[in-house]
Amino acid sequence: MENENSNFEPRHSEEDVSLQPFRIEVAEGHDGKFFNIRPLGHLRYEILNDEGSIGTIQLDESNHAHCESVGCEIDLPLTHAIRDQIQFHEKWRETI
Repeated sequence: MENENSNFEPRHSEEDVSLQPFRIEVAEGHDGKFFNIRPLGHLRYEILNDEGSIGTIQLDESNHAHCESVGCEIDLPLTHAIRDQIQFHEKWRETI
């Protein structure tokens, strides 16, 4: 018997925008680069460019300056710029 739910995707309410993909622009030198960001939950985000996935980043909610990346094909300054834009998009506030 074939599984009828093989194409099942979880349904999110319209109010659950936190799991909706979004696009960011970051500066690299004098150039702007665009990335698509796909939230994976638990403060993890997949970073995509026009060719596909270039890595995953996990943010640290208790230390906004800290993040971990897995399989990223980008350098550290660009990773930090992407982190900052994700935090800006998610409306994180610096805690003092």
